[in-house]
Amino acid sequence: MAAHAAAEAGPRQDGPVADAAAARDSVVIHVLIVGDPRELGTDSRGSGRWAVPAEVIDIAADGMLIRSRTRILLTGGEGWNQVVTGQEVRTAGKLKAAKPGQVEAGVLAAATPPMRADTRHKPEAPGNIPQGPAQLKKHFGSAAEWLRGDAAGLLPGMVTGDTTGLDEGLEAAMKTTGTTHLTAVSGANCSLILGGLVLLARTFRLARGVAAVAALGGLAGFVIMVGPDASVLRAAVMGAIGLSALSAGRQGRSLGFLCLAVTGLLILDPSLGTSVGFLLSVLATLGIVLLARPIASWAPAWVPSWLASAVAVPLAAQLLCSPVIMALQPQFSSYSLLTNIAVAPFVPPVTILGTIAVPLVPLLPWLAIVPIAVAGVSSAMVAGIARFFAGLPGAALPWPEGATGIATMILWSVVTILLVWLVLHPAWVGSAVLSLHRRLVFLIAAGESAVRRRWTDGHSAGSQPPGWGTAGLRNTVRDAARGRLGPKQNPSGRKQHWLLARSPRPKPPRRTPPAGGTLPRPR
Repeated sequence: MAAHAAAEAGPRQDGPVADAAAARDSVVIHVLIVGDPRELGTDSRGSGRWAVPAEVIDIAADGMLIRSRTRILLTGGEGWNQVVTGQEVRTAGKLKAAKPGQVEAGVLAAATPPMRADTRHKPEAPGNIPQGPAQLKKHFGSAAEWLRGDAAGLLPGMVTGDTTGLDEGLEAAMKTTGTTHLTAVSGANCSLILGGLVLLARTFRLARGVAAVAALGGLAGFVIMVGPDASVLRAAVMGAIGLSALSAGRQGRSLGFLCLAVTGLLILDPSLGTSVGFLLSVLATLGIVLLARPIASWAPAWVPSWLASAVAVPLAAQLLCSPVIMALQPQFSSYSLLTNIAVAPFVPPVTILGTIAVPLVPLLPWLAIVPIAVAGVSSAMVAGIARFFAGLPGAALPWPEGATGIATMILWSVVTILLVWLVLHPAWVGSAVLSLHRRLVFLIAAGESAVRRRWTDGHSAGSQPPGWGTAGLRNTVRDAARGRLGPKQNPSGRKQHWLLARSPRPKPPRRTPPAGGTLPRPR
């Protein structure tokens, strides 16, 4: 993978497109759109700006025609939010070099709207844009507008990843509670789709191999429907591995599949190595593979297996993802685990029914109303839970930044695993505490016995305690000069018990004989 990335980086850094970008020339470019537009904000005139990943087909610059298959990033205003993946467009603008660390060979600031590839003067009309995943997302978002409240904006985000209609307050609440992964096509979505297809196939008594092939075919259709971006492909692969790890129970094989999938994805697209989303997806899947089943097995026998898995899966994913999240957003989401557990029952209806409704919207809009309504109610519950936990005191606590914050979060994750194990094994903890108590009592008794025996043996042999004698006196005097207190051989004439409490008995009266003497009292 490293050799492949190095070989691919050469043409990108030293090729003709990189040379044209370094010269900052004005060019006319013919490109293939390879990703969805991403909103950058607004310019000085208040118009929206968009960034679109594209692949160069040819560039006309300085009287030369450059043909290359290098990736660049297009930035533009009007019309660029309507381009879709797989569309060929032509535009003009100034090409400049990309920033260090970017996978693109250059960045083009488009001076014109996107134009059709067969003409250089006619902009691409919205009606001429080919139908694709972007249009399905727009149709689904329009069909969900009749829902009230947060459901209208959250439902398209949870199903297709379209967050353009998401309320800002709800978005902030989901960031506070650690549930923003629900508004992206993640491995969880793909796992739910794949698991639902497997259960449906097994319901029709299909063989295990046939059911697996049918489920993978359905997952491929879902990926094509929402858009075969790199992030969606990565989510599909990680979701399939996570589901296999939970269902098969073979940790070694699932871990091997994960390593193979990571290597294959990085060979196909080395730019994933710099993607935080890819890193979080791999860590979440790794947590599910390594920790989900052991944590679920720690639960007592009276806890249902589905409840143990509902707690173990988000906990395992969060433990491994928390250090990376802390590097991006240095705050601790106190109720993240509780929120993810609370919204877990409502996520499958949203994902499965919403996915069923996406192709029905342009074909049979009247039939899509029922799944949209049920999915909308579930998404409204998710939004209400996120807002509730985000409004609790201490929902977002400050955390150290930088390496210190990452190190402390790793330590906190390890301590959390230990605490969970101890809480779920009370019998072992009780026996361990009693065993430790017995050992401490035995050690204390043995030490006391040894000291008493040594003291008794020393006195029976007529020896003096250590520190008494001529040498001991010299050492005591020298130590006393340094501020130490020691025994003294030759005490003064004062009584040694003068510091003790005096007896409360009354003193006998002192009788003084008179000066002249007295006669003896007759007997």
